[in-house]
Amino acid sequence: MKYPTLYSLFFTFITCFPLSAGEQVILSKPPADTPSSLDRLWGYATLYQNENNPVIQKFVLSGRLHADAIRFDEDPGNFEDMLWRRFRFGFKSSWFDHFTLQLEADIDLNDMDSDELDDSYNRLTDAYIGWSRSKALAIKLGKQSAGFTLDGATSSKKLLTPERSTVATNLWFPTEYFTGISTKGRIDHWSYQTGAFSSSDDEEFGTFDSGYFGLISLGYDFKHLTGCDRSEARIDYVYNDPDYDGNVGTRDLRQVVSLSAWWENQRAGIATGLSFGDGIEGQSDLYGLEIMPYYTINDTWQLVFRYTYVYSPDDNGVRLNRYESQVVTGRCNAAHEWFLGINTYFYGHKLKWQNGIEYIHTNDRADDGGEYSGWGLTSAFRMYF
Repeated sequence: MKYPTLYSLFFTFITCFPLSAGEQVILSKPPADTPSSLDRLWGYATLYQNENNPVIQKFVLSGRLHADAIRFDEDPGNFEDMLWRRFRFGFKSSWFDHFTLQLEADIDLNDMDSDELDDSYNRLTDAYIGWSRSKALAIKLGKQSAGFTLDGATSSKKLLTPERSTVATNLWFPTEYFTGISTKGRIDHWSYQTGAFSSSDDEEFGTFDSGYFGLISLGYDFKHLTGCDRSEARIDYVYNDPDYDGNVGTRDLRQVVSLSAWWENQRAGIATGLSFGDGIEGQSDLYGLEIMPYYTINDTWQLVFRYTYVYSPDDNGVRLNRYESQVVTGRCNAAHEWFLGINTYFYGHKLKWQNGIEYIHTNDRADDGGEYSGWGLTSAFRMYF
């Protein structure tokens, strides 16, 4: 289905954005009551809050609503659509001062039929019990996000780009939510996370019939040494032992090692990631690089650039991203991505509009259907509460 207005919408937005070299941009401020109005609106999600109650301290609704308008062209094919990217809904509650209970489901709003609402349910995402007494230790038991790599460890609620990078597509586990137990904490300038998870892709709670994987992350905050607003580095290590007799939700990688770093001072920042994956079951080893500088003009406007490179020594080791793979279904041995975007924040990450243009080029050494050289446009609405 064609949506020719997407191009005009995007380029109208670009041309109306008053940015010129050497000129400081001063945007009109929103009405004084806008922040408080949004505070009140989002506050309706808190159904109960009483810190003096010894049993239940808080009960809030939780969820996210994401929508995409996209067009990707690679001669002679293209893919254009407007769709609901994500809809998740549930609750999060605090109990007995130290316990957290969260339950959230993923629901498909595309082609929803009111007579068959059960078909819209995809899976549970967060479904866990958590416990914590201090910042030094927090424990989760149940279904939860297993995050690693630069983008994989970043919630879809707070991405600076509409989609995660090709590095995450290939070296992270996009199933994301797995059943298991994890710990995390922060001690002085150090942070850590450990976890043991089922490799199962089951819609609800997975079992270890599909194998398991372990995750260890160690980070260090060194902004006290640099004087910057943010200076952090983190290393992730994953050991994966899937059982292919079951329903496996991980990539065909035995081990993944990823190094991520962030630097930010005043308006400018940069995030970088370097990853390696040890392939199994016919999957080639993988190498990934991601560089993402960004510039925050003010509380509303932000510019983002991202370069991503994924390389496989063997043929057909690299997957294309979500929308590019709708145009070219094959795989390649190397993929480059250049992305330039503008983010508009109406209420921080809780309510934003993300627009971007990208160019993707692949090397298909096997010449068997994985060649791609084309442009893509994305206009994305993101909201969470």
